[in-house]
Amino acid sequence: MSSGNVNGDGGKKAAKRKNEELNDVEMDDADAVMKSERPQNAAKRGKLDAEMRKIPVPSHRYGPLKENWMKIFEPIVKFLNLQIRFNVKNKTVEIRTSAETEDIANLQKAADFVKAFVCGFTVEDSLALLRLDDLFVESFEIQDVKSLKGDHLSRAIGRLAGKGGKTKFTIENVTKTRIVLADSKIHILGSFKNIQLARRAICNLILGTPPSKVYGQLRNVAVKVSERL
Repeated sequence: MSSGNVNGDGGKKAAKRKNEELNDVEMDDADAVMKSERPQNAAKRGKLDAEMRKIPVPSHRYGPLKENWMKIFEPIVKFLNLQIRFNVKNKTVEIRTSAETEDIANLQKAADFVKAFVCGFTVEDSLALLRLDDLFVESFEIQDVKSLKGDHLSRAIGRLAGKGGKTKFTIENVTKTRIVLADSKIHILGSFKNIQLARRAICNLILGTPPSKVYGQLRNVAVKVSERL
């Protein structure tokens, strides 16, 4: 009986030591390690349990992610005091809080920043989501506006881009947004009001409105906005 208790206590102590060692492992280790933190250990540091966000990365964004990894890594780790890694197995970017994280809102900011980059925005444009609180990314598909297939879909995409990207650039400049055309998907980065202006222009183009008419509508909107300011 007594020897059994000794062995049981020894086993509990060994398990406790093992858990404490796992808590010291950084984010570059296995998923099981990341989930091993116990509430009482986190409480000793004056923090709650670590929270995490996972952002799936499509295969065509692996290359850009690798090339720009340090530009993404540094602001998240140095300025937001979070931890980040790319999970090769699950093909996701994983961001979680650390003992130094001061504001839990930083976690969502970092997730939005990475999501914007994964959607196709440049690192420089995506960084605006960290600096400004009133910026968002809205995504939708051409089929959400009008059911198009084959050549009709291709022509709609062509109208949105314009010759040499002229139409897209014009909408971006007038509405002060950034737009990414990813096949039939459209992503818009900007303030709420500016996103609505850009989306209205894009929807008109999808529905077949001539670009010249859309330009005119945008110019009228720009004049009204400048007069209000």
